[in-house]
Amino acid sequence: MHLEWNKLKTPGYLEIGLAVILIITMAGIGGWKQHQNKVLEKEKEIIRQAEEENKKEKDKQQNANNKTESVSENDVQETIAEGQYPIMGTSPVTAEQLVSYFKSAGVSYPSEELGEGGADSIETFVTMYCEEAAAEGVRPEVAFVQTMKETGWLQFGGDVSVEQFNFAGLGTTGGGVPGNSYPDVRTGIRAQIQHLKAYASTEPLNQACVDERYEYVLKGCAPYVEWLGQKENPAGTGWATAEKYGDSIVSMIGKM
Repeated sequence: MHLEWNKLKTPGYLEIGLAVILIITMAGIGGWKQHQNKVLEKEKEIIRQAEEENKKEKDKQQNANNKTESVSENDVQETIAEGQYPIMGTSPVTAEQLVSYFKSAGVSYPSEELGEGGADSIETFVTMYCEEAAAEGVRPEVAFVQTMKETGWLQFGGDVSVEQFNFAGLGTTGGGVPGNSYPDVRTGIRAQIQHLKAYASTEPLNQACVDERYEYVLKGCAPYVEWLGQKENPAGTGWATAEKYGDSIVSMIGKM
């Protein structure tokens, strides 16, 4: 009877032992999984922090770029607002406005004389100014209005004659010196615009140079129309010696 009881008890102990081993094993596996989860969570946290730092740095750089662009735009607007009229740039002035501006002066266009040079009408004359100005990036109204000032609305009468096709007194020094002459109207216009670009910009010409005095100009010394007058130019150089020379051109443009 005693042996039978022992036989019955033995399997129970084995089952309990196996159960304990299983529990310990499962606990170990569970602990390992928890450890792994903690490691993964830590790695995710590190990655998240790095991404946040990268985003902050990008935002900081973008804000700096935006601030620089804003300052540049404001500087340009303030410069123009203060009366500095750029010689270079895209202009909103149309060819029709230039034609109307000339006609508002109430003078006759010298169609016969300028027709000999390829511009028999004010419309053709203005078209040439717009085309040549666009080729060099000069504002057409600046060159055109300068011509109206220099030639007395194409009536000439000074040292330069209409047949010279010299529309801005290039090469004249006063005292009867006639200055430069050009083979046709377009070449005369091109020389004037190239001379303006020489004063206004350090960029090279886009077309073959026809301005004989281009090389003598201090490039970029007068980016604004107002600075074309030597007395108003910060460097003491400019297109003309007359006081307020550039200001008078800007005033004429304002009346257009």
